[in-house]
Amino acid sequence: MEKNKYKNLVAQHTPKENILCNGLIAFVVGGLMGVLGQALIDIYSYFFNISTSDAAMLMIVTLVFLGCLLTCLGFFDKLVHFTRCGLIIPITGFAHAMMSAALEYRKEGFITGIGANMFKLAGSVIIFGVVSAYAFGLLRLIIMGG
Repeated sequence: MEKNKYKNLVAQHTPKENILCNGLIAFVVGGLMGVLGQALIDIYSYFFNISTSDAAMLMIVTLVFLGCLLTCLGFFDKLVHFTRCGLIIPITGFAHAMMSAALEYRKEGFITGIGANMFKLAGSVIIFGVVSAYAFGLLRLIIMGG
């Protein structure tokens, strides 16, 4: 088959994406994740009588736990298919990346399987997060003057 015919055939069968709809769904779901995070902070602050910074740490732990649990139960990918990037961008996406790699390599053992491969996807997020935090901190130091 010649290249142009193949390209036309692929173009006919490639599903069309509605970028506006996908963006709106991701925006709403991301906003709801923010509301859920703030609700968890308020609940932890009120019921455990702790500071908001301590409650924020508990909120992050809770969202990471929920991301890991939903990944283990097989629901996270189905939710992401519906919510687009609304669940991948927050901390739940990081938890999903770590847990997916751990589940994929668990049969190879704790050290050579889970330990060696758990950070395959999340490692780049950590590296670029640290490097960008350093760069922005340095930029702030230069602009603010100390």
